[in-house]
Amino acid sequence: MAKKSMIEREKKRQKLVEQYAVKRAALKEIANDEARPMEERFKARLKLAKLPRNSSATRLHNRCQLTGRPHAYYRKLKVSRIMLRELGSQGQIPGLVKSSW
Repeated sequence: MAKKSMIEREKKRQKLVEQYAVKRAALKEIANDEARPMEERFKARLKLAKLPRNSSATRLHNRCQLTGRPHAYYRKLKVSRIMLRELGSQGQIPGLVKSSW
């Protein structure tokens, strides 16, 4: 089980990313548009730099929905490998059969 502070920190980052997504996208579009004047593009880059760092989507880290474990995460199921094995053994995941030989 991950520390609760880390799980909460990740939730806070997710909230910031959603809050600033539209604004960041607009500023990035202006900054990357070659047709616009250099001064306008530079101002857009400065505004982008003034936004909170945690509002960038690259700061997010995938975590298991059940335990908060950051490693060995299966995107499709949103759980870690350990929970995948446990849930598979209990028959909670449709179509998944734990192999044994």
